[in-house]
Order: sequence, then structure tokens, then C-alpha cells
Amino acid sequence: MYFQRLRDLREDKDMNQSQVAELLHTSQTVYSRYERGSRTIPVEHLIILADFYGVSVDYILGRTNVKELVRPHKP
Repeated sequence: MYFQRLRDLREDKDMNQSQVAELLHTSQTVYSRYERGSRTIPVEHLIILADFYGVSVDYILGRTNVKELVRPHKP
């Protein structure tokens, strides 16, 4: 499920739950529930986290295993 990816991404950035919660303007308690899967993460928070970590929302949700974002080629 996506909550394991949330933890992995956070740990890859050497961040704690409080730091990520601050980024989302929420409490550490609420964020920890996202990581445990006991609370559904709002779409707005998914978008913020995807942008912050440089991954797609689909990656966070487990709909793809492609971690890197594919950027369109600019001529």
C-alpha cells in the first residue's frame, strides 16, 4: 500500500514525520496515521508530497513502480 512508500520516501530524504507534517501544514500525529494507513491522505497532500519528492502521485499510491518522473522534452 501507499503508506509504505510514504515512509520510504521520507526516510530517503532523511526527514522525520514532524518535518513532513510541517510541509503539509498538519500535525505529526495526522501524518503518522497516513504512514500507518489508518487515515486516508487527502489529494492535496498527495500532490504536495509528489512534487516535493519528485515522484508521481501514481508512484506514491503504488499504481506504478517507476519512481522517476518523466519530463517532457523541450525543443
